[in-house]
Amino acid sequence: MISDLFLIPFLTGLGLAVLLPLLGCYLRLRDEWLAALAYSHVAAAGALLALVGGLPPALGGIAAAGLAGTGKRLFAARLAGGAAYALLLLGGWAVSVLMAANQPMAERLGHALFDGQLYFSGSDQLWLVALGVPAALLVLRGLSAHLLLAHTYPDFFRIRGLRAWPTQIGFDLLAALALAVATMSLGVMGAFALVFIPPWLAFRRAGNWRSGLLWSLAIGITAYLGAFALALWLDQPFGPILAILLVALGLIVA
Repeated sequence: MISDLFLIPFLTGLGLAVLLPLLGCYLRLRDEWLAALAYSHVAAAGALLALVGGLPPALGGIAAAGLAGTGKRLFAARLAGGAAYALLLLGGWAVSVLMAANQPMAERLGHALFDGQLYFSGSDQLWLVALGVPAALLVLRGLSAHLLLAHTYPDFFRIRGLRAWPTQIGFDLLAALALAVATMSLGVMGAFALVFIPPWLAFRRAGNWRSGLLWSLAIGITAYLGAFALALWLDQPFGPILAILLVALGLIVA
């Protein structure tokens, strides 16, 4: 049984453990898994900048990631090979480290964002997840058919006279906002671990797309439940425990 003290963090993380593996399947399908790490770093930088500026960190993180998600498409055509994501990652990391090193009020939040201190999540984050995750799943379901068509039959939109960019920008924005919310609770690497490893393992074993989604979801939730209990028992930060469990699972399965 989970005590009332840890119920809010547990439910917050559980909602994200449902969304992130599914979102990661589409990122992996599009070979954009590095975007998850980039958006998380940008969100961390935005949260620290907002804190220093006297604004709510969550607002700054979501705004920064949203700008990165919508603006990335403008540079992706000129920066091939995932360079746009690499630049976002490095820029977000650099700003985060500088803020934490030079602003005392940002140092503690910086550690929490990178360590993944889920147990300090409050009711505000729970409400954000409770409202945001169902909405994100509905949007993802609406975008799914076009995302699959754009990958499998890239000429489909051109032949039908349709434009693919609204779907692409919509997905980029969804991924950025979801990773921003996840970073506020799970931490940068904890969020990335849930986005990357469950889909990676599912794609190696699943026979079709629907099966891959289900496998990814099952792996993500199972790893989250195990990490939550283990980190609580060992009195350790949640993010590293989650990453270790997923890495161990990945090595065993792979």
